[in-house]
Amino acid sequence: MKVQIQQRIALSTYFFLSGFCFSTWASRIPNIKMTFDLNEAELGNLLMVMPISSLVGLPVSGWLVSRFESRYPLIVSFILLAASLAIIGLADNLVFLILGIFCFAFSMRIFNIAINTQSITLQKAFKRKIIGSFHGLWSTGGLLGVVISTLMVKLQVPIYKHLPAVAIFTLVLAFVAFSFLLKKDRSTQGNKLRLGKPDKPTMYLGFIVFLAAITEGGMFDWSGVYFKEVVKEDVFTLGYLIFMVFMALSRFFSDKIVEKIGMEKNYIISASLVCLGVLLMIVFPYFWPAIIGFCLVGIGVAAVIPMTFLLAGTSKKYSPGMAISIISTYAIVGMLLGPPLVGYLAHIFNLKISFILFFTSALMLIPISQLFFKQKKENIQE
Repeated sequence: MKVQIQQRIALSTYFFLSGFCFSTWASRIPNIKMTFDLNEAELGNLLMVMPISSLVGLPVSGWLVSRFESRYPLIVSFILLAASLAIIGLADNLVFLILGIFCFAFSMRIFNIAINTQSITLQKAFKRKIIGSFHGLWSTGGLLGVVISTLMVKLQVPIYKHLPAVAIFTLVLAFVAFSFLLKKDRSTQGNKLRLGKPDKPTMYLGFIVFLAAITEGGMFDWSGVYFKEVVKEDVFTLGYLIFMVFMALSRFFSDKIVEKIGMEKNYIISASLVCLGVLLMIVFPYFWPAIIGFCLVGIGVAAVIPMTFLLAGTSKKYSPGMAISIISTYAIVGMLLGPPLVGYLAHIFNLKISFILFFTSALMLIPISQLFFKQKKENIQE
């Protein structure tokens, strides 16, 4: 059991570092917007590079994980991810910036499939569920990343020093943890991502994570801009910080809450909290209402993706690894499409109105989640 605990700690380190790197990038987007003098639509175009790159990496990620032990694409993709973060920070023209963002999203696509493959395999060695804790640590890493970014902004540390420093720091920890990762988990089944129409329950789960990821991705990339331009707060990372704090806290307690009220009710409550939080932000775009709104959105959206991954692992048609891979595709596309959609809506209307996208996405979670549970009950009866 000692070996499994070491593997869990090592894998947890990678989840933490991934969240740390992603939030570092996301919290500095307002600086990038200002440095390159981009309007909302131009920033939306720039962010659109990410879903395009992710789709390019889609077939590559499945092939790598099925061909090699998952720890090898995991470490290689993390090296590329850290290097890309440094390139984004050092970029002094749009060509290098676009290159950095493209590589960042491409490596993140491969990394996510590899790390989920590790977590699904490692779960089998434990009697109690541990996947939720991995997502909680991703959020915790994201939280630390935005805290440090807030400090860097406050101290006026330039982005070309901040991002490369984070890249070097995370790489050192990644290399230390690598030797303790799960070994010899190569499989030709369950880890390969295949394109095609899934069965109805899996498709519903895919739509659920897609809608949740639109909100998560949009909040990651636009919360800082919202606080800067709508709330008029100088320390613009504060909104993102509050969102990450309450999302992280919610993820660590979500397993116990689900056990008490059940997943079906939890989807409704989660979606309702997001809707209420977004309405507060839009209707009352002032400091305290916005802070409360960000808290509610963080609490509401936190449990949706981990809970849906857990349901995917119970699929009767697909192995857990295959089901996770399928719905991970929906999640990544949603997380990467959300930010540019907000940018386009903000350019057409304004940034405050564009946040209605999150309200709509959360609202749709309710009927789709109910369709899933209805379909599940029908399958049991059959």
